[in-house]
Amino acid sequence: MRVRIIEPTVKKHPSKKRVCAYARVSTDQGKQGESLENQITYYENLISSNPDYEFVGVFADKGMTGTKDNRPEFQRMLGLCREGKIDIILTKSISRFTRNTVVMLQAVRELKDIGVEVRFEKENIHTLSGDGELMLTVLSSFAQEESKSVSDNVKWRYRKKFENGELIINTQRFLGYDKDETGQLIINRKEAEIVKRIYTEYLAGYGAFKIAKLFNSEGIPTITSAKWNESTILDILRNEKYKGDVKLQKTFTQNHISKLKKKNKGEMDSFYIEDNHSPILSKEVWEQVQQEMKKRAEAKGNVKGSGKSQNRYPLTGKLFCSKCGSPLRRRTWNSKHSCRKIVWQCSNYIENGKDACAGTSIEDSVISRVNIQGPTIIKEVMKNGKKYYRYSSKEQDQSSGKPRTPEKENGGVLPSFYKPGRTVTKL
Repeated sequence: MRVRIIEPTVKKHPSKKRVCAYARVSTDQGKQGESLENQITYYENLISSNPDYEFVGVFADKGMTGTKDNRPEFQRMLGLCREGKIDIILTKSISRFTRNTVVMLQAVRELKDIGVEVRFEKENIHTLSGDGELMLTVLSSFAQEESKSVSDNVKWRYRKKFENGELIINTQRFLGYDKDETGQLIINRKEAEIVKRIYTEYLAGYGAFKIAKLFNSEGIPTITSAKWNESTILDILRNEKYKGDVKLQKTFTQNHISKLKKKNKGEMDSFYIEDNHSPILSKEVWEQVQQEMKKRAEAKGNVKGSGKSQNRYPLTGKLFCSKCGSPLRRRTWNSKHSCRKIVWQCSNYIENGKDACAGTSIEDSVISRVNIQGPTIIKEVMKNGKKYYRYSSKEQDQSSGKPRTPEKENGGVLPSFYKPGRTVTKL
């Protein structure tokens, strides 16, 4: 038997590779902005001039840290890869792609599984090559350590500035003051009048919630143009800057990966500067307000002692909204009428309205019949036109790591296992 091979008469032309590039700078500063524009122009020319490439685009994140994976352009690029619209990603270096080793490996492995190659120019690594992932693991670890070193250096510089009494304050989010050409705080007369009124209204008997409601009704602007709320008023009432002093290092960044800020409760040094700038209020008025705040807190049973809060009502701090997770607050509806009612209502809804949360409310007479012993989520359920409630524990089962969700409708009892002179002082 004789077999003759008939060669194809139509020659196949290799399809072009669909190529994009990723670029990133960590700040919005002028020089880095120019660097980003240069990167974009470079990659546009590089890809478009290659006859084997089909230009998809350049994805660029500006002012975004490389330790996180929530960068919008980065995520948009990954989305197109998952849709099969990109074959190759070009990027300057590992640190431009990401400084987080875990994020790096997760992204590269996912892209590798769907046939997308990442090429790092500086390190000359192609992720689809045999030794690509090994080299990537080692070098991305160096990039992460470099990020940590930069973060530590920044923290050190800030600490030295604080020790020298140098201010690092953003007056764009701070009512009552501006900065002069030397960086010193100067009083903004118009905003200072708002601050004075807040202190005056509070000493006249108004609470923070009522002051916020009054200001919103009068159309008085906040520093950020958002609505006034109780927490904003309380922050202003507690702020030592209005009596001319400054406390530095109130917050700190936990680590260079998450970049989450945490309130400084003694974990790090803080610095208190007396008589740093011109006060809006006298020290006497400021101290009078602090004493009044303490007095009202004690009247409500909110007294700090041994690290725990003593609450006036047994359910305070134990009930939470199922829609937004905010605590429920005890309120009196129709207090001056015969239909007076005690309810527990979502604090987020109370302070910020229905745009922030649709709200959860439950009558005190209903929730009081439930054996609540720990943090509990309250969920409203409509059934046959009637409202019922479901209660689930916020606590986690330590053994399984899964939420315990004991549920009873409308007043049932939860199972038995449910427990719920300019002076800088270093502090």
